[in-house]
Amino acid sequence: MLALVTWAAPAQAAAPTTGFRFIDITVPDGTVLKANVIEPTTPGRHPAVVFPASWSLNDLEYIAQANALAQGGYTVLSYTPRGWWASGGEIDTAGPKDIADVSRVLDWLVANTTADPSRIGMAGVSYGAGISLIASGHDSRVRAVAALSGWSDLVASLYGGDTRRLQSSALLVGSAALLGDTSDEFDAIIDDFYANRNIAGVKEFARLRSAGTYLAGINANRPAVLLANGYGDSIFPPNQLIDFYGALAGPKRLEFAPGDHAIPELTGLIGLDNHVWTSVRRWFDRHLSGIANGIDTEPPVVLRSLTGGPVESYPNWAATSTTTSRYGLGEVNWLTGTGRLGGTASTGWSRRTWFNDDTVAAGGLVLLSNGLQALTGIPPTAWLPAVDRDNAGVWLGDEAGATVRIRGSATVHARFTPTERSGTIVAYLYDVDALGTGKLITHAPVSWLNATANTTRTADIPLPATSWDLPAGHRLALVIDGHDGLYLDENGWLGSVLFSGQSWLDLPIR
Repeated sequence: MLALVTWAAPAQAAAPTTGFRFIDITVPDGTVLKANVIEPTTPGRHPAVVFPASWSLNDLEYIAQANALAQGGYTVLSYTPRGWWASGGEIDTAGPKDIADVSRVLDWLVANTTADPSRIGMAGVSYGAGISLIASGHDSRVRAVAALSGWSDLVASLYGGDTRRLQSSALLVGSAALLGDTSDEFDAIIDDFYANRNIAGVKEFARLRSAGTYLAGINANRPAVLLANGYGDSIFPPNQLIDFYGALAGPKRLEFAPGDHAIPELTGLIGLDNHVWTSVRRWFDRHLSGIANGIDTEPPVVLRSLTGGPVESYPNWAATSTTTSRYGLGEVNWLTGTGRLGGTASTGWSRRTWFNDDTVAAGGLVLLSNGLQALTGIPPTAWLPAVDRDNAGVWLGDEAGATVRIRGSATVHARFTPTERSGTIVAYLYDVDALGTGKLITHAPVSWLNATANTTRTADIPLPATSWDLPAGHRLALVIDGHDGLYLDENGWLGSVLFSGQSWLDLPIR
């Protein structure tokens, strides 16, 4: 599956290892979990790391990193969670059975390897990240966690802005059908999700599988927690991690970088030099091996900009921006179909937008668009003159006189009157050059269900956090339409909304 590529341990020579051995771990309900383990050959007990495999992958996923860690003195166990590949049982989606399995895996680790039970860490990408975080609130033996492209709030991941995710859920469900064994409960929940019924039941299913639900236990155990995600994660958007990070009581670190789900750390899985895995190694070296490498004294909030430039570090999330600028949404010109973005939010204007068709404003394709941005620096784009003004509201700012350093999560405050009881709007923030080409900075949807039609309402739409420098001479543009292929929207064919003042954009700036 993954080629074995070694990665030299920093600041020390590679130690000989036992090589990989493949094992079966049987948990109390009889389920057999497939796993592999690799250890140093040096005498005595060793710090240990446990890797639960990602959704749709197996325990071979972490071979390169496990080998590197073992050469650095760690006992490393990787396993395939229940229901996937050759492991027994049914997919539990980081539920109670999965979390109980972690404790049984730790029991096996302590009993059958040289792992030091007082120096155990867990790490993983995506599914492995979520399982590791939740497990740290249930088993106090987990002393450090590195959660990469993970989640803390599965409800927000499925229903952020009360809007169902289409492409990301289809990707997860499709891979489960192909490579896993789903349970009747999982199948019923997915059916309800797509049918838009039993919403409370689906959200409860997700809540029980969210690290934020177990925050009290995590804080009681006080593991050292490293969180690392991409700004453009289309499966687990980053804002949920900001609140979770802020509430953690133990040692903690938060890193954001360009990319979609599992993209920032991807090259490290095949053993290539990778900034995320470098942080993981330093994190475990400090909190499991006791090496004074300074990572615990550095500013713990780390931002790598979507527009390049040096890596920025801050003492906390609040310090990433120094002010919030409010850009009022002005009256839309009847001839151009465009309103002014900037100045005081005005009143006395309105603009009707129909949602019959989509526009060229779009968030892209799950994994692909933001993944390519991380590799090429090119985000999803839209030519602003081509945005259909009948099917979108468009507001364009003045040319920036100097670089505008956007840091954090912008918020769109929209005031509108929908003609339908249910609907969706999607807000896009663009960086527009002199030719009208807009680079997508960030975007998010919001939906409403079974409300009163033809009644004015307001929506505050928090856009996913970002680090973006708007160059001098460029303009900000806000586009609001009703459709995006990433989402299951609630708009009817003949639905429309009447936008009006007071509406605005709040932009965090440094």
